[in-house]
Amino acid sequence: MINNSKSNIEYWLALKLVPRLAIHKKIALVETFGLTALFSLDNKSTVLSSANNLSVKQLHAFHQPDWLKITHIIHASAACNSAIICYDDTYYPQLLKQIYDPPLVIFMQGNPLLLNAPQMAVVGSRAASVGGRDTAFKICQQLAQHNFIITSGLALGIDAAAHRGALSEPASTIAVVATGLDQVYPARHHSLAQKIIDSSGAIISEFVPGTQARAGHFPKRNRLISGLSLGVLVVEAELKSGSLITARCALEQNRDVFAIPSSIENKQAKGCHWLIKQGAKLVEQCADIIDEFAFADKPSLHLKSELKPLKSATYSTHKGGDEINQKVLCNDALLDSVGFEITPVDKVVLRSELPVEEVLTRLTILELNGLVSAVPGGYIRTQ
Repeated sequence: MINNSKSNIEYWLALKLVPRLAIHKKIALVETFGLTALFSLDNKSTVLSSANNLSVKQLHAFHQPDWLKITHIIHASAACNSAIICYDDTYYPQLLKQIYDPPLVIFMQGNPLLLNAPQMAVVGSRAASVGGRDTAFKICQQLAQHNFIITSGLALGIDAAAHRGALSEPASTIAVVATGLDQVYPARHHSLAQKIIDSSGAIISEFVPGTQARAGHFPKRNRLISGLSLGVLVVEAELKSGSLITARCALEQNRDVFAIPSSIENKQAKGCHWLIKQGAKLVEQCADIIDEFAFADKPSLHLKSELKPLKSATYSTHKGGDEINQKVLCNDALLDSVGFEITPVDKVVLRSELPVEEVLTRLTILELNGLVSAVPGGYIRTQ
């Protein structure tokens, strides 16, 4: 029977914990049966099993959720002053619902009113030049003054400069991170994270508290940065970089892509130049971005002076180095699923028998390591 004493948050966390089931399929199940009904032991079990090809483990997760683990997640979230925002919550970002694989649950510290305000994602190299960092700071400062929320990833280099530029205005920046909110990564950005909260900004993650930084988390984080935003501005990026992954996510999500050019001698700008060749809008000044959007310069869009954070947050610094080990061990089974001819993603999913979102994440990692290449219609193996 349905446990009516359970909260909406507990059911969404239970759905999040169903193993190896694509997010879009989970959402489809909720739309078909209703959230709480999915966890009834005597309701629709046969339909769930036959119509949706659920495995024994997946059915078990629906019939016997790990409520103890779910309670632990809720308590751990509260311990780090993090709110839990579910897919059907009023504060849930509406733009995220437009992407293919929106998170079912968002953990958030700070100001929930920013989540549905107009955002511009700003990304770039961790090893950015001084000029690149200065450019990111100045243009984000100007964008914040024109009512944009600056959304970035709290990483070294361009991300940090973007957040700091936006901090010149209150309630003007969101950091999307690839760890649980009980820690800050990289650790040296502990004070920057605190400044974001103190200025009525926000820090969000789809990862439960206790989750450490791993290479595979960053491409997932990147799709949220672009998904939250109206467009993505790339300031400096190499040809093989996470910033170009964010730009590709933006294109797949029907978002605008902008890029700032630099000297042809600047290796950090090769990715920006490539994006411009592919049709990204060349940006020389803030006006090149705000002219694309009708709401710019309308102070009534969101009254920053009235925005207040949901909670004040304190942080536990993640112990360890500021850089994760970027060496990724290739998954032989997945790599073997990609041919030397164009292989559609759905065929890779079929061959590997992995969830779509996991396949997309691993393909991105393989691409960054030069083992596969994204082409129109799918991927091809390069080695």
